[in-house]
Amino acid sequence: MIVKNKQRKRPAVFLDRDGTICKEIGYLSRVEDIVLLPGSVEAIRKINQSGAAAVLISNQSGVARGFFPETVVQTINRALAETLAKEGVHLEGMYYCPHHPDGKPPYNIVCNCRKPAPGQIYRAMDELNLTLSGSVVIGDKWSDVETAQNLNIPGILVLTGYGKKELEKYRQHWERPPAFIAENLLAAVEWWLEQGRKIS
Repeated sequence: MIVKNKQRKRPAVFLDRDGTICKEIGYLSRVEDIVLLPGSVEAIRKINQSGAAAVLISNQSGVARGFFPETVVQTINRALAETLAKEGVHLEGMYYCPHHPDGKPPYNIVCNCRKPAPGQIYRAMDELNLTLSGSVVIGDKWSDVETAQNLNIPGILVLTGYGKKELEKYRQHWERPPAFIAENLLAAVEWWLEQGRKIS
């Protein structure tokens, strides 16, 4: 009898893109507008060195709103990956949701991939052989924190991008606070390395 060798599942750091890894400019659609936030490269390097997978998960409703086609999102993601590669770091996977209920057909649907729904993470887990144990979600929007909470893993809110506005908007009435509030992605990853992996 042949026993299939199953590779050990790894935890992941699920990262938002705009406002977390790179500068938030509002519907990023041009490669030349990609600007990495300070500390992002070092943060991803620490994830790479930890043995966990660094995975991008991003809502891109600009597609549904008709601002640009899906090919633009794919081009931006490839360019981001190339920019990171030049710095000697990498993302294991890059996922996005092009939908929005108020968008234009065929993207105007209620889907399972738009954060805080977990579809992007479930897909990554299946394709990249990941486990939720020891994993974390990091982003500058409350929907990133909610995504984590929906999966019972730590969610970290970074204060870059929309983070400060989101904190002021939601802190008065959230049922569960973020696992951690970080100044930037590097601080978030350092907290996860020290404490976050023990929570989930």
